Amino acid sequence: MTGRVAGKKALVTGAAQGLGAAQARMLAREGARVLLTDLNEDGARQVADSINTQCGATVAFALHHDVTSEADWARAIETARDRLGGLSVLVNNAGIGAGGNIEECSFADWKRSFAVNVDSAFIGIQHALPLMKDNQPGSIINISSIAGLIASDTMPAYNASKAAIWMLTKSVALHCAKQGWTIRCNSVHPTFVDTPILDGISRRAGLEHDVVLGKLARQIPLKRVGHPDEIASGVLFLASDESSFMTGAELKLDGGISAM
Repeated sequence: MTGRVAGKKALVTGAAQGLGAAQARMLAREGARVLLTDLNEDGARQVADSINTQCGATVAFALHHDVTSEADWARAIETARDRLGGLSVLVNNAGIGAGGNIEECSFADWKRSFAVNVDSAFIGIQHALPLMKDNQPGSIINISSIAGLIASDTMPAYNASKAAIWMLTKSVALHCAKQGWTIRCNSVHPTFVDTPILDGISRRAGLEHDVVLGKLARQIPLKRVGHPDEIASGVLFLASDESSFMTGAELKLDGGISAM
């Protein structure tokens, strides 16, 4: 621990597992108090309990949270006010993937992708800003994807929704700067990362996990998939004052894919 975000008050969505859990753990280890939210409240609570065991009581809290619900967002922000004493870091991490090319992807899957990946961040930022203005400097971090910058013929809903998060980030960054607030907004764009999401890919493909990792790794110049802590390190940097002159930017953590 070096205290890189000491005193920060962070809310991380989708924090019951995978990237969100890694982000919450790293922020807590580096001095932040963290509210972990997820539809899977039990999973978020287990992660919060493990953080408190490692970092001390009342460092982390868990909350059931449907990120597509405006009422749930209002409750999450109020919980941050009550439990954390404010909010200075918002990590919009919750997201889903939807497969199927333009002929196969259902309109229902398209709308669900935008509800979870885009609408959630829009609602969350609107509700968070009044509290963040009272806790400056602040940082809003939107987890997009390299798929928001580089298209594929097999995932139009995912490509489009993650690209929308990229542009929303820039609009929010410019708005906050124009208002004279010390609140920055940046997006993070990972490639394939070894999280439970890959287990689903393995099951659908009928392949062993290691085989899937190998197939994905061959698409990446660094010849491996990412680790959750590598993405969490980027989030930590953006949450910290080390990135105080960075806003409206995209942080690519893609193993070199976007350089090809």
